Amino acid sequence: MSQPSAAESPLVVAITGASGAPYALRLLQVLARGKVPVHLTVSPSGAAVIEQELGLAIDLRRFDPAILLSAAPPWALPEEQAAVAAEMKRVDRSLLRYYHYQDYMAPIASGSARTRGMIVCPCSGSTLSGIARAAAGNLIQRAAEVHLKEHRKLVLVPRETPLSVLQLENMHRLAAAGVVLLPAMPGWYHGVRGLGDLIDFVVARILDQFELGEGLMRRWGESEE
Repeated sequence: MSQPSAAESPLVVAITGASGAPYALRLLQVLARGKVPVHLTVSPSGAAVIEQELGLAIDLRRFDPAILLSAAPPWALPEEQAAVAAEMKRVDRSLLRYYHYQDYMAPIASGSARTRGMIVCPCSGSTLSGIARAAAGNLIQRAAEVHLKEHRKLVLVPRETPLSVLQLENMHRLAAAGVVLLPAMPGWYHGVRGLGDLIDFVVARILDQFELGEGLMRRWGESEE
């Protein structure tokens, strides 16, 4: 049996308990629109933040992908919300596979399972620490360790300020190991008209690491059409 190519392999996405659930929602919807296979796992704190910031209640034991893939972005205008909801109804939801955060039998817990890479968005301080210390306490941290040992792309999206010395030391340790630290720091040079533009800036920069997500933002030097 032939193995899937890197481009055909799933992208692992983990959502943890830092503020920034809108980034995760937009990331998943863009990947679904682009027909990118995704293996998703969510921590309890991540689910709590999703409910707090997006008003979406998630049952981690009976997860329904439609809850996230069909959600209208609350930051958008009503007509934009309707357009996104209509688009998301047409996506192939079978491309998103979910694994419970305590399921160590999931494929992403092993390096023998091929993936395109992994994104933790948003990445909490405790998740950052667990990965930096190789002290996996759940599937998210174990999957990140797998990506490190297999030398696959691992992108962490912390969203916290200010940062303590210990957090900076963890980031330095991870960067030295080859992890991409991509804080959720939106730029303002791309013609910002609303919150969606700021969210898209961060999501586009995340997806740049995997050569995906073109068209989400106007890049430096590009003229407005």
